[in-house]
Amino acid sequence: MFSFINTRIWLYQNPVDFRKQIDGLILLLADKLQQNPISSQLFLFRNQRSNKIKLLIWENNGIWLMYKRLEKGKFKFPEIKDVQCELTSTQLSWLLSGLDISKHPVQPDIKAVHFF
Repeated sequence: MFSFINTRIWLYQNPVDFRKQIDGLILLLADKLQQNPISSQLFLFRNQRSNKIKLLIWENNGIWLMYKRLEKGKFKFPEIKDVQCELTSTQLSWLLSGLDISKHPVQPDIKAVHFF
């Protein structure tokens, strides 16, 4: 599977019609969000009921579309403040695990300079 450690991850915060497949999501990325769908960035989309997520990412020679549906419960998305927001790989993991990422602050990266 993928490692998203150094990948930019974008959450499109507005609910999307989940009848959209790869081509419809690509048009949304390119036209409305001004994002390059083949940039090797990860794009997340949610449905209206917050129980489904689609992930779109370019890999080498094609686009992956991943889909997760919760059988019970809802994903806990942050409050909609903008059209899109950037997540860390840790936040993505939390979101997919059912945690509310807005209530769990991410520790900032530390650039170590002195070791002794």
